[in-house]
Amino acid sequence: MTTPLVEMDGDEMTRILWKMIKEELLLPYIELKTEYYDLGLACRNETDDQVTIDSAEATKKYGVAVKCATITPNAARMTEYNLKEMWKSPNGTIRAALDGTVFRAPIIVKGIEPCVKNWEKPITLARHAYGDVYKNTEIKVPGAGKAELVFTAADGTQIRETIHEFAGPGILQGIHNTDKSIASFAKACFNYALDTKQDLWFATKDTISKKYDHNFKDIFQEIYDAEYKEKFESAGIEYFYTLIDDAVARVMKAKGGFIWACKNYDGDVMSDMVSSAFGSLAMMTSVLVSPDGVYEYEAAHGTVQRHYYKHLAGEETSTNSVATIFAWTGALRKRGELDGNRDLMAFADKLEKATIQTIEEGKMTKDLALITSLNDVTVLNSENFIKEIRKTLETL
Repeated sequence: MTTPLVEMDGDEMTRILWKMIKEELLLPYIELKTEYYDLGLACRNETDDQVTIDSAEATKKYGVAVKCATITPNAARMTEYNLKEMWKSPNGTIRAALDGTVFRAPIIVKGIEPCVKNWEKPITLARHAYGDVYKNTEIKVPGAGKAELVFTAADGTQIRETIHEFAGPGILQGIHNTDKSIASFAKACFNYALDTKQDLWFATKDTISKKYDHNFKDIFQEIYDAEYKEKFESAGIEYFYTLIDDAVARVMKAKGGFIWACKNYDGDVMSDMVSSAFGSLAMMTSVLVSPDGVYEYEAAHGTVQRHYYKHLAGEETSTNSVATIFAWTGALRKRGELDGNRDLMAFADKLEKATIQTIEEGKMTKDLALITSLNDVTVLNSENFIKEIRKTLETL
Protein backbone atom coordinates (compact mmCIF):
# COMPACT_ATOMS: atom_id res chain seq x y z
CA MET A 1 0.00 0.00 0.00
CA THR A 2 1.19 3.50 -0.82
CA THR A 3 -1.57 5.58 0.81
CA PRO A 4 -3.19 4.75 4.15
CA LEU A 5 -6.89 4.13 4.54
CA VAL A 6 -8.75 5.21 7.66
CA GLU A 7 -9.38 2.32 10.08
CA MET A 8 -12.22 2.73 12.58
CA ASP A 9 -12.24 0.03 15.25
CA GLY A 10 -15.49 -0.83 17.02
CA ASP A 11 -17.24 -2.71 19.78
CA GLU A 12 -18.06 -6.11 21.25
CA MET A 13 -17.97 -9.27 19.12
CA THR A 14 -17.23 -7.41 15.89
CA ARG A 15 -14.15 -5.89 17.56
CA ILE A 16 -12.94 -9.43 18.35
CA LEU A 17 -13.55 -10.49 14.73
CA TRP A 18 -11.80 -7.32 13.48
CA LYS A 19 -8.57 -8.34 15.21
CA MET A 20 -8.82 -11.94 13.93
CA ILE A 21 -9.41 -10.79 10.34
CA LYS A 22 -6.37 -8.50 10.42
CA GLU A 23 -4.10 -11.15 11.95
CA GLU A 24 -5.22 -14.08 9.77
CA LEU A 25 -6.34 -12.58 6.44
CA LEU A 26 -4.61 -9.21 5.97
CA LEU A 27 -1.26 -8.73 7.72
CA PRO A 28 0.35 -11.95 6.37
CA TYR A 29 -0.33 -10.84 2.78
CA ILE A 30 -0.24 -7.05 2.50
CA GLU A 31 1.81 -4.18 3.90
CA LEU A 32 -1.25 -2.72 5.56
CA LYS A 33 -1.17 1.06 6.02
CA THR A 34 -3.96 2.60 8.07
CA GLU A 35 -4.61 5.70 10.13
CA TYR A 36 -6.20 4.09 13.19
CA TYR A 37 -9.12 5.48 15.22
CA ASP A 38 -10.66 3.60 18.15
CA LEU A 39 -14.42 4.13 17.91
CA GLY A 40 -15.05 1.68 20.73
CA LEU A 41 -17.53 3.15 23.21
CA ALA A 42 -14.95 3.53 25.98
CA CYS A 43 -12.70 5.67 23.75
CA ARG A 44 -15.61 7.73 22.45
CA ASN A 45 -16.60 8.42 26.06
CA GLU A 46 -13.04 9.28 27.07
CA THR A 47 -12.63 11.77 24.18
CA ASP A 48 -16.17 13.24 24.43
CA ASP A 49 -16.77 11.67 20.98
CA GLN A 50 -14.03 13.78 19.42
CA VAL A 51 -12.46 10.57 18.06
CA THR A 52 -15.52 10.04 15.84
CA ILE A 53 -15.31 13.56 14.43
CA ASP A 54 -11.56 13.13 13.87
CA SER A 55 -12.10 9.85 12.03
CA ALA A 56 -14.64 11.50 9.70
CA GLU A 57 -12.21 14.35 8.94
CA ALA A 58 -9.44 11.81 8.24
CA THR A 59 -11.80 9.99 5.86
CA LYS A 60 -12.26 13.22 3.90
CA LYS A 61 -8.47 13.58 3.75
CA TYR A 62 -7.62 10.05 2.59
CA GLY A 63 -10.80 9.28 0.61
CA VAL A 64 -11.30 5.71 1.87
CA ALA A 65 -12.24 4.31 5.30
CA VAL A 66 -13.21 0.94 6.76
CA LYS A 67 -15.36 0.81 9.89
CA CYS A 68 -16.14 -1.88 12.44
CA ALA A 69 -19.65 -2.07 13.91
CA THR A 70 -20.15 0.25 16.92
CA ILE A 71 -22.58 0.60 19.82
CA THR A 72 -25.15 3.41 19.79
CA PRO A 73 -25.79 3.71 23.53
CA ASN A 74 -29.19 3.51 25.22
CA ALA A 75 -30.01 3.87 28.94
CA ALA A 76 -28.71 0.37 29.73
CA ARG A 77 -25.39 1.12 28.01
CA MET A 78 -25.05 4.35 30.01
CA THR A 79 -24.83 2.26 33.17
CA GLU A 80 -22.85 -0.63 31.67
CA TYR A 81 -20.08 1.63 30.30
CA ASN A 82 -20.37 4.40 32.91
CA LEU A 83 -20.88 6.99 30.16
CA LYS A 84 -20.73 10.76 30.58
CA GLU A 85 -23.69 11.10 28.23
CA MET A 86 -25.69 9.10 25.70
CA TRP A 87 -23.33 9.59 22.74
CA LYS A 88 -24.86 9.79 19.26
CA SER A 89 -24.58 7.05 16.67
CA PRO A 90 -21.08 7.16 15.13
CA ASN A 91 -22.65 6.18 11.80
CA GLY A 92 -24.98 9.20 11.99
CA THR A 93 -22.08 11.52 12.84
CA ILE A 94 -19.95 10.21 9.98
CA ARG A 95 -22.84 10.29 7.49
CA ALA A 96 -23.57 13.91 8.38
CA ALA A 97 -19.88 14.87 8.09
CA LEU A 98 -19.52 13.22 4.69
CA ASP A 99 -23.03 14.15 3.46
CA GLY A 100 -23.14 10.59 2.24
CA THR A 101 -25.54 8.02 0.81
CA VAL A 102 -25.51 4.44 2.08
CA PHE A 103 -25.41 1.64 -0.53
CA ARG A 104 -26.17 -1.89 0.71
CA ALA A 105 -26.10 -5.06 -1.36
CA PRO A 106 -26.33 -8.78 -0.57
CA ILE A 107 -23.35 -11.10 -0.97
CA ILE A 108 -24.54 -13.91 -3.25
CA VAL A 109 -23.42 -17.43 -2.34
CA LYS A 110 -24.53 -20.79 -3.80
CA GLY A 111 -26.48 -22.68 -1.18
CA ILE A 112 -27.97 -19.52 0.38
CA GLU A 113 -30.96 -18.95 -1.88
CA PRO A 114 -33.17 -15.84 -1.68
CA CYS A 115 -36.71 -16.27 -0.35
CA VAL A 116 -37.89 -14.50 -3.52
CA LYS A 117 -37.18 -17.23 -6.06
CA ASN A 118 -36.85 -14.99 -9.13
CA TRP A 119 -34.06 -12.84 -7.59
CA GLU A 120 -30.99 -13.92 -9.53
CA LYS A 121 -28.73 -10.90 -9.03
CA PRO A 122 -28.07 -8.61 -6.03
CA ILE A 123 -30.41 -5.68 -5.38
CA THR A 124 -28.48 -2.66 -4.11
CA LEU A 125 -30.41 -0.44 -1.71
CA ALA A 126 -29.39 3.26 -1.77
CA ARG A 127 -30.58 5.04 1.37
CA HIS A 128 -30.61 8.81 1.81
CA ALA A 129 -28.92 9.37 5.17
CA TYR A 130 -30.23 12.78 6.20
CA GLY A 131 -33.42 14.24 7.64
CA ASP A 132 -37.04 13.02 7.59
CA VAL A 133 -38.14 11.23 10.78
CA TYR A 134 -34.51 10.86 11.92
CA LYS A 135 -34.28 14.60 12.59
CA ASN A 136 -37.93 15.15 13.50
CA THR A 137 -39.64 17.26 16.13
CA GLU A 138 -42.66 15.77 17.90
CA ILE A 139 -45.42 17.04 20.16
CA LYS A 140 -47.90 15.01 22.17
CA VAL A 141 -51.06 17.11 21.88
CA PRO A 142 -52.83 17.32 25.26
CA GLY A 143 -56.30 18.35 24.05
CA ALA A 144 -58.37 20.50 21.72
CA GLY A 145 -56.63 23.22 19.73
CA LYS A 146 -55.18 24.23 16.36
CA ALA A 147 -51.83 22.93 15.07
CA GLU A 148 -49.98 25.10 12.56
CA LEU A 149 -46.86 24.77 10.43
CA VAL A 150 -45.00 28.09 10.50
CA PHE A 151 -41.87 29.17 8.60
CA THR A 152 -40.30 32.51 9.53
CA ALA A 153 -37.92 33.80 6.87
CA ALA A 154 -34.69 35.68 7.65
CA ASP A 155 -36.46 38.95 6.85
CA GLY A 156 -39.27 38.17 9.30
CA THR A 157 -41.96 37.28 6.76
CA GLN A 158 -43.96 34.13 7.50
CA ILE A 159 -45.59 31.23 5.73
CA ARG A 160 -48.33 29.64 7.83
CA GLU A 161 -50.42 26.51 7.16
CA THR A 162 -52.98 24.83 9.39
CA ILE A 163 -52.06 21.19 10.02
CA HIS A 164 -55.15 20.12 11.95
CA GLU A 165 -57.94 21.38 14.21
CA PHE A 166 -57.75 18.98 17.16
CA ALA A 167 -60.98 18.17 18.98
CA GLY A 168 -59.08 16.16 21.58
CA PRO A 169 -55.65 14.64 22.36
CA GLY A 170 -53.35 13.50 19.54
CA ILE A 171 -49.82 13.71 18.21
CA LEU A 172 -47.79 15.95 15.88
CA GLN A 173 -44.58 15.42 13.95
CA GLY A 174 -42.47 17.93 12.04
CA ILE A 175 -39.88 16.69 9.52
CA HIS A 176 -37.56 18.45 7.11
CA ASN A 177 -34.94 18.03 4.42
CA THR A 178 -32.76 20.38 2.39
CA ASP A 179 -32.35 20.82 -1.36
CA LYS A 180 -28.58 20.59 -0.86
CA SER A 181 -28.78 17.18 0.84
CA ILE A 182 -31.29 15.84 -1.70
CA ALA A 183 -29.01 16.96 -4.55
CA SER A 184 -26.04 15.23 -2.90
CA PHE A 185 -28.14 12.07 -2.54
CA ALA A 186 -29.12 12.20 -6.22
CA LYS A 187 -25.54 12.71 -7.43
CA ALA A 188 -24.21 9.90 -5.23
CA CYS A 189 -26.85 7.55 -6.68
CA PHE A 190 -26.17 8.55 -10.28
CA ASN A 191 -22.39 8.24 -9.82
CA TYR A 192 -22.70 4.84 -8.12
CA ALA A 193 -24.95 3.58 -10.91
CA LEU A 194 -22.34 4.63 -13.48
CA ASP A 195 -19.51 3.09 -11.40
CA THR A 196 -21.31 -0.26 -11.11
CA LYS A 197 -23.07 -0.16 -14.53
CA GLN A 198 -26.49 -0.81 -13.02
CA ASP A 199 -29.95 0.66 -13.67
CA LEU A 200 -31.17 3.12 -11.03
CA TRP A 201 -34.71 3.20 -9.66
CA PHE A 202 -35.96 6.04 -7.44
CA ALA A 203 -39.25 5.93 -5.60
CA THR A 204 -41.25 8.22 -3.28
CA LYS A 205 -44.96 9.00 -2.76
CA ASP A 206 -45.29 12.28 -4.68
CA THR A 207 -48.98 11.70 -5.49
CA ILE A 208 -49.79 12.14 -1.78
CA SER A 209 -46.87 14.33 -0.68
CA LYS A 210 -47.18 16.90 -3.45
CA LYS A 211 -44.48 19.25 -2.11
CA TYR A 212 -42.17 17.24 0.18
CA ASP A 213 -41.78 14.02 -1.82
CA HIS A 214 -42.36 15.82 -5.11
CA ASN A 215 -39.30 17.97 -4.34
CA PHE A 216 -37.15 14.81 -4.20
CA LYS A 217 -38.58 13.67 -7.55
CA ASP A 218 -38.00 17.08 -9.19
CA ILE A 219 -34.40 17.47 -7.96
CA PHE A 220 -33.48 13.94 -9.14
CA GLN A 221 -34.97 14.63 -12.58
CA GLU A 222 -33.35 18.06 -12.95
CA ILE A 223 -29.90 16.73 -12.07
CA TYR A 224 -30.34 13.66 -14.29
CA ASP A 225 -31.39 15.72 -17.31
CA ALA A 226 -28.64 18.32 -16.84
CA GLU A 227 -25.66 16.14 -15.89
CA TYR A 228 -26.26 12.40 -16.32
CA LYS A 229 -28.70 11.60 -19.13
CA GLU A 230 -26.05 11.31 -21.84
CA LYS A 231 -23.66 9.41 -19.53
CA PHE A 232 -26.38 6.87 -18.69
CA GLU A 233 -27.30 6.41 -22.35
CA SER A 234 -23.61 5.91 -23.26
CA ALA A 235 -23.24 3.33 -20.48
CA GLY A 236 -26.40 1.51 -21.61
CA ILE A 237 -28.13 1.90 -18.25
CA GLU A 238 -31.49 3.41 -17.30
CA TYR A 239 -32.81 5.81 -14.66
CA PHE A 240 -36.50 5.91 -13.90
CA TYR A 241 -38.82 7.23 -11.21
CA THR A 242 -41.84 5.39 -9.85
CA LEU A 243 -44.11 5.48 -6.81
CA ILE A 244 -42.81 3.61 -3.75
CA ASP A 245 -45.74 1.14 -3.75
CA ASP A 246 -45.19 0.44 -7.46
CA ALA A 247 -41.46 -0.04 -6.79
CA VAL A 248 -42.20 -2.62 -4.06
CA ALA A 249 -44.43 -4.58 -6.45
CA ARG A 250 -41.83 -4.41 -9.23
CA VAL A 251 -38.97 -5.43 -6.93
CA MET A 252 -40.78 -8.63 -5.91
CA LYS A 253 -41.12 -9.68 -9.56
CA ALA A 254 -37.73 -8.45 -10.78
CA LYS A 255 -34.59 -10.53 -11.32
CA GLY A 256 -32.34 -8.05 -9.47
CA GLY A 257 -29.16 -6.41 -10.70
CA PHE A 258 -30.22 -2.80 -10.11
CA ILE A 259 -29.96 0.02 -7.54
CA TRP A 260 -33.12 1.01 -5.66
CA ALA A 261 -32.83 4.54 -4.22
CA CYS A 262 -35.05 5.37 -1.26
CA LYS A 263 -35.65 8.23 1.13
CA ASN A 264 -34.24 7.79 4.63
CA TYR A 265 -37.07 5.85 6.32
CA ASP A 266 -38.00 3.85 3.21
CA GLY A 267 -34.34 2.85 2.84
CA ASP A 268 -34.09 1.87 6.51
CA VAL A 269 -37.05 -0.50 6.20
CA MET A 270 -36.46 -1.82 2.69
CA SER A 271 -32.77 -2.59 3.24
CA ASP A 272 -33.73 -4.96 6.07
CA MET A 273 -36.40 -6.55 3.87
CA VAL A 274 -33.95 -7.06 1.00
CA SER A 275 -31.16 -8.37 3.25
CA SER A 276 -33.45 -10.78 5.10
CA ALA A 277 -34.97 -12.07 1.86
CA PHE A 278 -31.48 -12.67 0.43
CA GLY A 279 -30.46 -14.61 3.53
CA SER A 280 -28.84 -12.62 6.32
CA LEU A 281 -27.75 -9.14 7.44
CA ALA A 282 -24.36 -10.75 8.03
CA MET A 283 -24.18 -11.29 4.25
CA MET A 284 -24.63 -7.63 3.23
CA THR A 285 -22.06 -5.11 2.07
CA SER A 286 -22.51 -1.48 3.10
CA VAL A 287 -20.66 1.56 1.77
CA LEU A 288 -21.22 5.24 2.49
CA VAL A 289 -20.45 7.36 -0.58
CA SER A 290 -20.13 11.15 -0.45
CA PRO A 291 -21.03 13.33 -3.47
CA ASP A 292 -17.34 14.23 -3.91
CA GLY A 293 -16.21 10.61 -4.04
CA VAL A 294 -15.23 9.68 -0.46
CA TYR A 295 -15.95 6.05 0.51
CA GLU A 296 -16.52 4.49 3.95
CA TYR A 297 -17.05 0.70 4.07
CA GLU A 298 -18.69 -1.13 6.97
CA ALA A 299 -20.74 -4.19 7.87
CA ALA A 300 -24.51 -3.70 7.63
CA HIS A 301 -25.11 -5.35 11.02
CA GLY A 302 -24.49 -4.48 14.67
CA THR A 303 -21.92 -5.51 17.27
CA VAL A 304 -23.39 -9.01 17.94
CA GLN A 305 -23.81 -8.31 21.66
CA ARG A 306 -25.19 -11.74 22.59
CA HIS A 307 -22.15 -13.54 21.14
CA TYR A 308 -19.82 -11.09 22.88
CA TYR A 309 -21.24 -11.93 26.30
CA LYS A 310 -20.81 -15.63 25.49
CA HIS A 311 -17.22 -14.93 24.43
CA LEU A 312 -16.54 -13.09 27.71
CA ALA A 313 -17.93 -16.07 29.61
CA GLY A 314 -15.46 -18.35 27.85
CA GLU A 315 -18.13 -20.02 25.72
CA GLU A 316 -17.61 -20.86 22.05
CA THR A 317 -19.26 -18.61 19.46
CA SER A 318 -20.02 -19.12 15.79
CA THR A 319 -20.22 -15.53 14.56
CA ASN A 320 -20.48 -14.74 10.86
CA SER A 321 -17.60 -12.43 9.85
CA VAL A 322 -18.37 -12.23 6.11
CA ALA A 323 -19.78 -8.68 6.09
CA THR A 324 -16.78 -7.41 8.07
CA ILE A 325 -14.35 -9.19 5.73
CA PHE A 326 -16.12 -7.61 2.75
CA ALA A 327 -15.91 -4.18 4.41
CA TRP A 328 -12.13 -4.62 4.40
CA THR A 329 -12.01 -5.95 0.82
CA GLY A 330 -14.22 -3.10 -0.41
CA ALA A 331 -11.95 -0.51 1.21
CA LEU A 332 -8.75 -2.18 0.00
CA ARG A 333 -10.08 -2.46 -3.55
CA LYS A 334 -11.14 1.20 -3.62
CA ARG A 335 -7.74 2.25 -2.15
CA GLY A 336 -6.03 0.22 -4.86
CA GLU A 337 -8.28 1.70 -7.54
CA LEU A 338 -7.57 5.29 -6.45
CA ASP A 339 -3.82 4.64 -6.16
CA GLY A 340 -3.49 2.53 -9.34
CA ASN A 341 -2.36 -0.40 -7.15
CA ARG A 342 -3.49 -3.42 -9.15
CA ASP A 343 -1.94 -5.91 -6.72
CA LEU A 344 -4.06 -4.55 -3.87
CA MET A 345 -7.21 -4.76 -6.01
CA ALA A 346 -6.34 -8.32 -7.01
CA PHE A 347 -5.81 -9.31 -3.37
CA ALA A 348 -9.25 -7.90 -2.42
CA ASP A 349 -10.84 -9.94 -5.23
CA LYS A 350 -8.98 -13.06 -4.13
CA LEU A 351 -10.00 -12.73 -0.48
CA GLU A 352 -13.67 -12.32 -1.46
CA LYS A 353 -13.40 -15.38 -3.71
CA ALA A 354 -11.82 -17.40 -0.88
CA THR A 355 -14.60 -16.38 1.52
CA ILE A 356 -17.38 -17.37 -0.89
CA GLN A 357 -15.61 -20.59 -1.93
CA THR A 358 -15.22 -21.65 1.72
CA ILE A 359 -18.98 -21.33 2.29
CA GLU A 360 -19.84 -23.04 -1.00
CA GLU A 361 -17.62 -25.96 0.02
CA GLY A 362 -19.89 -26.41 3.05
CA LYS A 363 -17.70 -24.77 5.72
CA MET A 364 -19.65 -22.01 7.45
CA THR A 365 -20.89 -20.41 10.66
CA LYS A 366 -24.03 -21.57 12.45
CA ASP A 367 -26.34 -18.83 11.13
CA LEU A 368 -25.67 -19.92 7.54
CA ALA A 369 -25.85 -23.64 8.35
CA LEU A 370 -29.45 -23.06 9.53
CA ILE A 371 -30.58 -21.63 6.17
CA THR A 372 -28.33 -23.35 3.58
CA SER A 373 -29.62 -25.79 0.98
CA LEU A 374 -26.23 -27.56 0.95
CA ASN A 375 -25.98 -30.99 2.53
CA ASP A 376 -23.44 -32.27 5.09
CA VAL A 377 -22.12 -28.85 6.08
CA THR A 378 -19.43 -28.28 8.70
CA VAL A 379 -20.35 -25.70 11.34
CA LEU A 380 -17.28 -23.75 12.42
CA ASN A 381 -16.72 -21.44 15.36
CA SER A 382 -15.84 -17.77 14.86
CA GLU A 383 -12.06 -18.24 14.79
CA ASN A 384 -11.98 -21.48 12.80
CA PHE A 385 -14.20 -20.04 10.07
CA ILE A 386 -11.67 -17.23 9.51
CA LYS A 387 -8.80 -19.76 9.59
CA GLU A 388 -10.63 -21.92 7.04
CA ILE A 389 -10.90 -18.89 4.74
CA ARG A 390 -7.16 -18.43 5.11
CA LYS A 391 -6.59 -22.06 4.04
CA THR A 392 -8.75 -21.49 0.95
CA LEU A 393 -6.92 -18.23 0.21
CA GLU A 394 -3.58 -20.08 0.22
CA THR A 395 -4.84 -22.35 -2.59
CA LEU A 396 -5.92 -19.55 -4.97
